Order: sequence, then structure tokens, then C-alpha cells
Amino acid sequence: MAQVVVTYKTPKDPAAFDRYYAETHIPLAKKLPGLRKYEVSRGPVVSAAGASGIHLMAILTFDDMAAVQAAFGSEEGKATAADVPKFATGGADIIFFDTKDA
Repeated sequence: MAQVVVTYKTPKDPAAFDRYYAETHIPLAKKLPGLRKYEVSRGPVVSAAGASGIHLMAILTFDDMAAVQAAFGSEEGKATAADVPKFATGGADIIFFDTKDA
């Protein structure tokens, strides 16, 4: 399996972020070809030290890194990536990795 983790930093208007993310971005991202699972954090995102500065995390699961590359290279992937600056006013970090059972 391979995962994409997106951390969205605290936006200028959290309520507007939440509304746009739920109504516009999630439906757009769920069209990514090869997407197996789409999860988002619920409630505050905290670290061991307390507040993290992260408003929301999204975890997208694919079969492998080739599927991730194909998804983000597709028209749907390009549209999803282009949508992020429209609502992520606090910024976002995106990481991609393969997983294995430990």
C-alpha cells in the first residue's frame, strides 16, 4: 500500500475552510483514480507537547506508489492539487510514502 498524508495548517477562517473542504474539496479528491480509502482527522490535531498548529489531516490510501503517481498525474489529480490554494489559507504539506506491516 501507499499513502498520501496532507497536513493543513490552521486557516484564517476555520469555519470557511471546513465548509469548503467538506462541500468542494473532498468530492473532488474522491474522484482520484485508484483511491482506495480517504480518511480525515476529527477534532483537534495535537502533538505530545499540546497544540500542533494543524487544523486537519487527510490520509489517502492507494495500492502502491505507481497508483499515487498515476492519480496525481491525471486530470482529476491536477484539479485536486489546483484546488488546495483556494481554501488552505494556512498552507498545506503533502507527503507520499509506501507502507509495510511492521
